[in-house]
Amino acid sequence: MSGRGASTVTSRSAAEYRIEDLAHASGATVRTIRAYQDRGLLPTPERRGRANVYGDTHLARLRQIADLLDRGYTLASIKELLEAWDAGRGLGGVLGLVAEVHGPWTDEQADRISRDELNRRFGGAQDDQAVAEAVELGVLEPIPGRPDEFLVPSPQELSVAVELHGAGVPLTAISGHLRELRGQVEHIASRFLEFTTEHVFARYLGHRPPTDSDAAEAAELVRRLRPLAQQTVDAELARAMRTFATRHLQHHLGADTPLGSAPSAEEPRPVLLSPDAIGAIQKLVGPQNVAAFVAAAAEREVQARTLDALTAEHVKSRQVDQMH
Repeated sequence: MSGRGASTVTSRSAAEYRIEDLAHASGATVRTIRAYQDRGLLPTPERRGRANVYGDTHLARLRQIADLLDRGYTLASIKELLEAWDAGRGLGGVLGLVAEVHGPWTDEQADRISRDELNRRFGGAQDDQAVAEAVELGVLEPIPGRPDEFLVPSPQELSVAVELHGAGVPLTAISGHLRELRGQVEHIASRFLEFTTEHVFARYLGHRPPTDSDAAEAAELVRRLRPLAQQTVDAELARAMRTFATRHLQHHLGADTPLGSAPSAEEPRPVLLSPDAIGAIQKLVGPQNVAAFVAAAAEREVQARTLDALTAEHVKSRQVDQMH
């Protein structure tokens, strides 16, 4: 190599890098590269005189590490994957599984929208606070260098907000409803993953990382099972909406209006809580525990009132006895 910071090509057309060149080519810092070396994430470079010489293998490894970090993997788990690769167990199946899991879970295509179009769809007025909340929730994503344009990851979700606002729902109420709904849906997603892991994917977890063939088979299962969660939620949501919408209408129209068989006195009925109340409960117990908290609080209130009634009855009985 000639000169500090210059890369050369050998007769075998293999690039060689000093550490500064490798940092520039990979996007990592020199300090990060040295840290990866210390942790055993990079192969040992060739020593020439007082300098270390890196090659294409090191550049490819740095790019693999960066990709896995972007996908949420820790350095410890990345080290296990790379050690399996170095041991000859293969990484193709594992990377295929990673790509499958991190692939799109919907056929919906992202779109773009200008600030003027956004204002027009929501009544024409500019509402910076509502836009900030939409960005915080991920309904809109800023586009670098385009301050008057946004990426819309889910046009369907934005269309729902437009329709609700057009029907008279305030934007703050829509944001609050989405936060509540998101917590409940994340709980459903977590439970579905726990369920499928226990009953489907547990057999692939015997090796860490899984073998190449096991990872490839698991990736195929992910492709097959991917639509099941949404299909199940769609079916159950339709069933619940049919049931509760009928009861809700009966409640507001009054018991004298026949809309099919009315619920019995023992049958549970939905109770509407304000967004502020739901938000306060979420802060106390978390989104996934809201229903259980409300049920427990109601039960405790009923028991307390029953005890108060029994106590009052007892005191009244004693007073009558004393009068006699």
